[in-house]
Amino acid sequence: MEWRDEGIVLAARSHGETSVILELFTRAHGRHLGVVHGGVSRRKAPMLQPGNQLDAMWRARLEGHMGTWSVELRRSRAGAVLSDPLRLSALSAVCALCAFALPEREEMPDFQPRTESLCDAIVTGEGWLNDYVFWEAALLDVTGFRLHLGRCAVTGATDDLVYVSPRSGQAVSRQGAGAWADRLLPMPEMLVGADPDLDRVRAALEVTGHFLEKRVAPSLGDRPIPAARRRLLSELGAAR
Repeated sequence: MEWRDEGIVLAARSHGETSVILELFTRAHGRHLGVVHGGVSRRKAPMLQPGNQLDAMWRARLEGHMGTWSVELRRSRAGAVLSDPLRLSALSAVCALCAFALPEREEMPDFQPRTESLCDAIVTGEGWLNDYVFWEAALLDVTGFRLHLGRCAVTGATDDLVYVSPRSGQAVSRQGAGAWADRLLPMPEMLVGADPDLDRVRAALEVTGHFLEKRVAPSLGDRPIPAARRRLLSELGAAR
């Protein structure tokens, strides 16, 4: 078995004394793992930093085997954001959440290029806060939990939507909430059209984070949400 593809480095962990298990989010083969022999070397290790873009060849004797990677650096992103803690934490969070939530070996022809575009926006610093919030909402969608924020789940109204149901992810209007208002999540202004600022980004990520923790994580065996995402929220707070 052999194929070539291009993808984002999600993670690389030690395997034996000199090799690493490399996890890529590829364009045509989804999230895919393989061994890089000599991956801890001074030549290869810098290539395998989360967020970098690689050209890769995967080989295995049988399709079900882990296989091995031969890789070449296509674009370095990690080094470009090392001096900016906020953007570095965002790039790390994207990679960690993909590794955490995405199924293995499942092509995602819409979400994968969206993820590449977000990583590029983080590097340039242009529009990435807005892109990141909606990327997390899209991540919920591809993992099976879509937010429905256009219409009140109780009344059917499309205006005065000020809450989100913490169970269903549906919008709830002020009138529809009634006595249950204190049990609902506040509607993030960004998710219904407001321009992004740091406070609105944090508010939106509190809501997407709720569903990552309460809906996505339980479906994956109740693994904890990656620490990289918590660091992103911390850096957003420090940037205010």
